[in-house]
Amino acid sequence: MLFGGTPFELNRIILIRILATLVLVTLFWLAARRARLVPGRSQNVAEMSLDFVRVNIAEEIIGKDTARRFVPLLTTIFFAVLAANITGVVPGLNIASSSLIGFPLVMAIIAFVAFIVVGIKAHGAVGYLRTTLFPSGVPWPVYIILTPIELISTFILRPATLTIRLLVNMVAGHLLLVLCFGATHFLFFEAAGALKAVGAVTLAAGFAFTLFEIFIAALQAYIFTLLTAVYISISQESH
Repeated sequence: MLFGGTPFELNRIILIRILATLVLVTLFWLAARRARLVPGRSQNVAEMSLDFVRVNIAEEIIGKDTARRFVPLLTTIFFAVLAANITGVVPGLNIASSSLIGFPLVMAIIAFVAFIVVGIKAHGAVGYLRTTLFPSGVPWPVYIILTPIELISTFILRPATLTIRLLVNMVAGHLLLVLCFGATHFLFFEAAGALKAVGAVTLAAGFAFTLFEIFIAALQAYIFTLLTAVYISISQESH
């Protein structure tokens, strides 16, 4: 749409990401701008949503004593991923803005930086590397095998799996919806004879997969945030 062929190119999916961000910020701003001691309906929904992340992810995984300082980060990750995922079932948008690798990769880098910084703050740079790569209580010959595994697992596989899991789930959901509704269009308008009736089946499957995609959008936001909390918790603790 704008700046084609440059790093600042504005295409459809970037526009959807911007729109999802604006809607998300606006919804929370509207809920919070007139916050009351006795919450209204919109404030109540916002508070329940925030409490879900705080109680069921942050406090459950990291612990009540230390979770408070990570709640803003985890809340931002959860709702950003959810907003990016849910655009896949919004009429007129019809694609999850997390189904291209840029967004999942950036969110994974944020999670990666977060748990590395937490580990360094808790143990110091040398101490964090030592507890991560050389867990205590292990016979020294085992480190020959264990240390490379821990190195790859912690510093490569964690961000890679966060990225790939989110990306592939949303791409798969998008393709399922495209196949179902594309087949419905073909069967209703181009197929001959009795084949047209099969379009009702693909249409019903499309609606069923739409509901399933809504569930997957929320589930993937939960899993991404949960794993980020797990990695932060691991970084804080000694092995």
